[in-house]
Amino acid sequence: MKSVTEWFDEYSESHQNKTNKAIHWVCVPAILFSLIGILAHFSAMLTALILVLTLVFYARLDIVLAVAMAALLVVMAWLIYILPVGVGFYIGVFIVAWIGQFYGHKIEGKKPSFFKDLQFLLIGPVWCMDAYLGRILPKWKTRQNRLVFN
Repeated sequence: MKSVTEWFDEYSESHQNKTNKAIHWVCVPAILFSLIGILAHFSAMLTALILVLTLVFYARLDIVLAVAMAALLVVMAWLIYILPVGVGFYIGVFIVAWIGQFYGHKIEGKKPSFFKDLQFLLIGPVWCMDAYLGRILPKWKTRQNRLVFN
């Protein structure tokens, strides 16, 4: 299994453009949020199972990032629970966020990483979390060899 640094280095190859990075900063969490919202409207049990499996994947990469992602996922699930919106809202967010992602990659001039390996769909959110922690925590040692949001 690849290390978190190896995943991040490979993911970063197609995320060098400043605009594309900024778009990812917004759209990756929006896609994650919308996916949880869509799933939760169909099956709370399936949603919980998928989130647990995702956290197991993250824990195998880096336990600290997995804990940070667990906190984020709890907040997202709580928001989905309390927001008075239907599944159509989450589908709309999902579509708009993916349009943003593909626009960002058009600017970048490189294909999204998940075309190479579907596991990159899981790497995107934790890649953003690592960059976010690097911005808010002065002592955070990023797991990335390249600066994500310069």
